[in-house]
Amino acid sequence: MPNATVKTALAAAVLAGVAVLSNPSPERHREKIKAAVAERSQLAGLLRLGDLAAFASSYHSVGVASYTLVNERRLSFGIFGMVFVGDPTATGR
Repeated sequence: MPNATVKTALAAAVLAGVAVLSNPSPERHREKIKAAVAERSQLAGLLRLGDLAAFASSYHSVGVASYTLVNERRLSFGIFGMVFVGDPTATGR
């Protein structure tokens, strides 16, 4: 029977594998950015400003997670197939 260290290492490897396989794609990030901008402001949704923000964003992957940047500011963060979008209208860092 494996000891606790082996079980922990195996669980961590499985968790890392799931994170890598479910890392959100650039398209998934862009979809969530568009939806978040439209949800926060009807006018921004009407003017399709979310499309502009999504287009201007650059996607970065670190294997188990991913994020997008606009003007060196993180706009979205993704892990385990989920994408979280910060406030696209915030001016602070």
